[in-house]
Amino acid sequence: MSGAVDLAPLKERASAPPPPPPSADGAPGGIAPIVDVTEVTFEAEVLQRSSQVPVIVDLWATWCEPCKQLSPVLEKLATEAAGRWVLAKVDVDANPRIAQAFGVQSVPTVVAVAAGQPLADFQGVQPESALRQWLDAIAQAVDGKLSGPPTTGEPTEQPADPRFVAAEQALEQGDFDGAEAAYNLILNSEPGNTEAKSALRQVKFLARAQNIPADAIARADAAPTDLDAQLAAADAELFAQNPEAAFERIIAFVRRSAGDDRTAARTRLLELFELFDQAEPFVVAARRKLASALY
Repeated sequence: MSGAVDLAPLKERASAPPPPPPSADGAPGGIAPIVDVTEVTFEAEVLQRSSQVPVIVDLWATWCEPCKQLSPVLEKLATEAAGRWVLAKVDVDANPRIAQAFGVQSVPTVVAVAAGQPLADFQGVQPESALRQWLDAIAQAVDGKLSGPPTTGEPTEQPADPRFVAAEQALEQGDFDGAEAAYNLILNSEPGNTEAKSALRQVKFLARAQNIPADAIARADAAPTDLDAQLAAADAELFAQNPEAAFERIIAFVRRSAGDDRTAARTRLLELFELFDQAEPFVVAARRKLASALY
């Protein structure tokens, strides 16, 4: 695994705390030391749980022989730890988006997650002594930085970030400039905050959509070489929940244009892609069409 790991596609802000994971006798706060994780439970079992204790994600596959050697040792160590860290087992074939988010190139791959972010990882089988040393290093790295297991066996609800609350309140009031300024303020101090980046893209689109002419699509159809008309029509189609038509319109313009207009159209299309889950089939298909149009 190499490069930055982006877990944002697997994280959705919940309006209520997730259901508590299975409990385990003797584990602090009733935290189960070993859990099977799917794309549906990833946020609760890995991202949110890792604010309390480290979560060791074991990415494996049924056909993987080395996995059959490594997983039992990890399970043994997790049982010994009794909730001081959690082993989250992920079948990569059944949950490809999790594997994609971690950039898995081979299995077994093991990733330590703390406070919602990958901390360390390794690939392949490791002897038990090396695993114990690695886990000790993880424990030292997070010492005093996590909230610890809940005392009641219930997951603790994380307080809302007041910066996001301010941005969302501005958006609810129709104050797009205020919402944009609030998200930019977050990014000024945390340039890598993926949630703020995603929200800012949404706000910019919504602000632009307020000024779309009612006849934007008709104007664009009548002026196929007019860049501004095509971009406004694409926004109108996207706002009407028809992203495929919006993407196809801009791709068609890219095919028949050149120079600055072509660059501007391509840039806008890439921005629109970012409003969606990149694994969505219509996004994947549009990216392929754009590549074909450019080369």
